[in-house]
Amino acid sequence: TRKEMQPSMDNQELLDKIETKRAELVAIVSKNGLSSQTTIQYSQELDDLLNNYHPVTLHNSNFRARK
Repeated sequence: TRKEMQPSMDNQELLDKIETKRAELVAIVSKNGLSSQTTIQYSQELDDLLNNYHPVTLHNSNFRARK
């Protein structure tokens, strides 16, 4: 099952998690190939992080625009 991100996570923490997951995914692909279940799982986890990053950056840019 896919985990939901915590809404209180800040940009830098989220970027750090994205970079860590991306590095893990590269290593998993090198070891297991593109179609392994582990690769697919890591890819989905990275997708979740990236999908959660977009709303955070969108919210922050909207907030700055209102100031």
